[in-house]
Amino acid sequence: MSLPLLDRVTDAAREPDDILELPFADRARTRQRVRLASGREAGLDLPRGTVLRDGDRIAGGNLVVEVRAAPETVSVVRAAAPRLLRAAYHLGNRHVAVEIGCGWLAYLHDHVLDDMLRGLGLEPACAMQAFEPEGGAYGGHGHGGAHGHAHAHGHEHGQAHGHAHAHDAGHADPHARDGEPEHRHPRRHAGGHRHA
Repeated sequence: MSLPLLDRVTDAAREPDDILELPFADRARTRQRVRLASGREAGLDLPRGTVLRDGDRIAGGNLVVEVRAAPETVSVVRAAAPRLLRAAYHLGNRHVAVEIGCGWLAYLHDHVLDDMLRGLGLEPACAMQAFEPEGGAYGGHGHGGAHGHAHAHGHEHGQAHGHAHAHDAGHADPHARDGEPEHRHPRRHAGGHRHA
């Protein structure tokens, strides 16, 4: 028997044939081998940029599979608006995927980010729950042809992920004053032009 290939997101109204439970990082991967709840294996070959969300349905041939967000370790921060906004600003400045709710935000657990937020007077708490971060201003819901991108990588020590972060997590901006946001210095390039 050949491996079924799930190659499209569908709005099929019929009951799903199976369930696929994945953590966020795997829901952002478009090509992979997966194990369905029934124990059956399948191949995932979705359009580039697709990010699967809890409740989505994917299909291939006559097979329809419902996606579920698997519980994973996240850090949850609860605070009033000004402090929560400050936390969101600093996490976003580090390109961290963040799920936002009323009075709280969550991100994939990372002790360096937890320490950074403690330094801002917040107290992150670990939780095991499904993680559904924001899709991004340009990426919409994340199906097909999305131009946004998800950062599904952690920021743990020693984990290279291909790009640098200015004033990375856990390191203070030496130019920032208490209560003021970080700032950037203009960058000079050859040819006499500058970028802020």
